[in-house]
Amino acid sequence: MAESEASIRGRVMRDMIAHVTQDHLIGKKIKNGELRKKIGTVEAPWKCPPCFALTTIPLEHMTMELLSLKENPDTDKIILQLHGGGYVGAMRNSYRMFAGLYNEVSHGMSVLTPDYRVAPEDPYPAALEDAFAAYSYLLAQGWFAEQIIIAGDSAGGGLAMALCHYLKDKGMQMPCGIVAMSPWTDLTASGESYETNFEKDPLFGKTRDSLIYNKDYVGDHDPMDAYISPLFGDFRGFPPMLIQVGSYEMLLSDSVNVAAKAREQGVKVRLSIYEGMFHIFQMAAKMLPESKRAWVEIGKFIDVLLND
Repeated sequence: MAESEASIRGRVMRDMIAHVTQDHLIGKKIKNGELRKKIGTVEAPWKCPPCFALTTIPLEHMTMELLSLKENPDTDKIILQLHGGGYVGAMRNSYRMFAGLYNEVSHGMSVLTPDYRVAPEDPYPAALEDAFAAYSYLLAQGWFAEQIIIAGDSAGGGLAMALCHYLKDKGMQMPCGIVAMSPWTDLTASGESYETNFEKDPLFGKTRDSLIYNKDYVGDHDPMDAYISPLFGDFRGFPPMLIQVGSYEMLLSDSVNVAAKAREQGVKVRLSIYEGMFHIFQMAAKMLPESKRAWVEIGKFIDVLLND
């Protein structure tokens, strides 16, 4: 599904991002991920809204954050959020905001977000190991796989699918659904949109010195390994997936190709292409018509999973 055209506010924000990323000094740091690596350590502490309880959970290699309503939390299902950041950026406030939005559109589900290890200090398979540890934690706490929804954006969306490949190979039950925003599923950068949207993408375009060509996470491993690039895995048996992506993204093919392959292998997939949108436009929350529609769509998808 594709929307007909971008809204005026959407076009203005897209142009603003393009203007900032073209700046000689800060633009390069945004595109290549240098700024993303640092932002989590310098941003102000997050102020948790009074309606939520935020609990920090330590594990062997990382910490996790559980965001829950103080009153009447939904106990039927839980969301495991795998944040983005190109496998080089750690947890930051934007993903705490995402957790709140997931809670809102799911009518009160708690959200567990692992601050998984990132490259270059901890390359593959650290992120996958930590994602599996978070999933295993939920199972150990008494949650059943059919009660877990995995959500992720960008690298986190790809990691959600990589985790499901891993669970399948281990003979473990997969979650009941996947929500993936602009998932990074092909770290070989082989999709046609890496070329066709090279000039259009306001965040990663017009350069090869960008986060999506960074090899810190892959290291010496085969980038076609399904645990790194889930596009190249076998999707048979996967749960229903909602995939959202912007039409201006260089990563557009990562979503389109995964959706096509998964459908061919019998998976229920809803692919929504938002016309004129940029990478993780959902971060605009309620400021853009497109991001508002995206979050409403996520809520409806979760409702379907609840009633399935």
